[in-house]
Amino acid sequence: MSKIEKTIDKLLRGSSDNNFDFDELVSLLKYFGFSFRIRGSHNIFYMDGIAEIINLQSKSGKAKAYQVKQVRNIIVKYRLIKI
Repeated sequence: MSKIEKTIDKLLRGSSDNNFDFDELVSLLKYFGFSFRIRGSHNIFYMDGIAEIINLQSKSGKAKAYQVKQVRNIIVKYRLIKI
């Protein structure tokens, strides 16, 4: 299993939302083809065909739990993973 597959599995299981590495979450969104821009501490991700805009901020190198849940919900809602 590749690193990205392990990260996807970790995200979908939802067992470590409070301990999800910020850089892993950013890499995952880039893997799915999201475009992004950075404004100060805000990493803003967007994609054609997806109504939601994802705004991520690092907190001591970790992603905030509610932002991890937001990313998981968008991946599931738009079926970005081919299972």
